[in-house]
Amino acid sequence: MTTTLKLSRLALAALAVAAAGCSFDIANPNTPDVIGENPSRSVVAATANGIIIATRADVADWALDAGLFGREAYRFDGSDPRFTGEMMQGPLDPGSRAFGGDHWAEEYAAIRTANDLLAVIGTASALTPEEQSATSGFAHTLQAYDFLIVLDAHLQDSIPIDVGTDVNAPPAPFQSNAEAYAHVISLLDGAAAELQAGGSAFPFPLPPGFTGFNTPATFLKFNRALRARVAVYRGDFAGALTALGESFLDAGAPLDVGVYMNFGVGTGDFANPLSQDPVSGENVAHPSLSARAQLQPGGDPDARLLAKVITLPNVRTGGAPDVLSTNLGWVRYPSPNTPIPLIKNEELILLRAEANIGLGNLGTAVPDLDLVRTTSGGLVPYSGPVDQASLITELLYNKRYSLLYEGGHSWIDYRRYGRLADLEGFDRTGDVIFTTLPIPTAEVQARQ
Repeated sequence: MTTTLKLSRLALAALAVAAAGCSFDIANPNTPDVIGENPSRSVVAATANGIIIATRADVADWALDAGLFGREAYRFDGSDPRFTGEMMQGPLDPGSRAFGGDHWAEEYAAIRTANDLLAVIGTASALTPEEQSATSGFAHTLQAYDFLIVLDAHLQDSIPIDVGTDVNAPPAPFQSNAEAYAHVISLLDGAAAELQAGGSAFPFPLPPGFTGFNTPATFLKFNRALRARVAVYRGDFAGALTALGESFLDAGAPLDVGVYMNFGVGTGDFANPLSQDPVSGENVAHPSLSARAQLQPGGDPDARLLAKVITLPNVRTGGAPDVLSTNLGWVRYPSPNTPIPLIKNEELILLRAEANIGLGNLGTAVPDLDLVRTTSGGLVPYSGPVDQASLITELLYNKRYSLLYEGGHSWIDYRRYGRLADLEGFDRTGDVIFTTLPIPTAEVQARQ
């Protein structure tokens, strides 16, 4: 791996991590030693927070790579042309964990770490039964999140589910995506029951990004928010509305309320690698973001764009021989300490609009679209046709600008609706918007 971003991800494997004021005595949070039966409270706490750290290992890289595929960003890296070559023209190399074979190993490391904890949590005599249940609900919820990233990145019916704690066991068989999504739903619903039986507190602290969601009862609202996202992805719009009603969706609350992944620059911590100098940084914003932004009443572009990008003093170029260019730089993450959202109220409001559009409740969807348009975008209320196709177009626009550079939402959403071609038009002849990453070569060979 030759790039700073990819390397910074993997640097976690060599650190004793301290994140957001919590010290985790865990030598390798991505693949820690398997814990034994009857773990102490401190071991449970270290392993639970190790799951968060292992999950964090890919959050920023996923936002970048999926942002490249969704034409939110370019990366002009003079030392590694694969960002404008392999990632935009192909072929995607499944043998490279840094590029075509990415967004797999980190997620499964976190899933296995959770399995290590789940295998013994019932024997933890230092914890009450309620604390054991709360811990299980926490671990199953983060497992579901990590499985969902693998599914977002890989459309092929080749996802392993039964990932056990024994690293020497034969590799788990590939399952269909439908089976994998059913597994994610089962994890989330089972975790919800565990959290409901989890008493008033977790037996471990959570980082500040989980403030407001750091008890079993409030973490359950995060769980239900993820459940709503999955339901929308599966076209279960009635189920999405049910889950949203149990989530932290609140049309009267700030739109940025949510669950975030923390980063930091303290000893042993992990700085947000998406925080770069907007003028000289390798990551730049895609020119279509400015060209396609709707205008506020005074003529300025969508306020969401203005909050996340700046106009550069000089045009940046990359991707020879046919040069890509942009005059937009990122200010979405102004500090190495800036957290990355996992899910926030703004997305939930838009998911409710999407569910109502899918159910044909078009008039019900428009107020949610308008809330986001006016509050977050500074735009006038929607005045276009109120039919399903037009409202999907409006929905996709708002999800793009509301969730920009936060986790590949444009790539996922435009792909789900068969509209990736709507993101084309600013790149080189021969550039491709890929629909999926390939299954890593090592995973395929291990099963032959």
